[in-house]
Amino acid sequence: QVQLVESGGGLVQPGGSLRLSCAASGFTFSSYAMSWYRQAPGKERELVAVITSAGSSANYADSMKGRFTISRDNAKNTVYLQMNSLKPEDTAVYYCKVNRYGVNYWGKGTLVTVSS
Repeated sequence: QVQLVESGGGLVQPGGSLRLSCAASGFTFSSYAMSWYRQAPGKERELVAVITSAGSSANYADSMKGRFTISRDNAKNTVYLQMNSLKPEDTAVYYCKVNRYGVNYWGKGTLVTVSS
């Protein structure tokens, strides 16, 4: 079955960086676009970034442009989110997602806390 396992979250100071990973299994990873979402306390889940199946194109939410970079390694069945210049408002649980045949599959998320 589809499994998505996020890792790499933690506590970081404002202005710092983190790299999140999402290891995928149970489907042909290289055939699907992958997305990162996040959910801050008391807020709805929001799209962070999406990358095409081959990794040739990516799109970002406006507030993340220039600070976050999504990438993937299809040989490792892994999608990454490099986050730079982190701000306290980036504090959230970060999830990766794949949509297969109209069904969304989510990982359990990894918590990112940006605080001094």
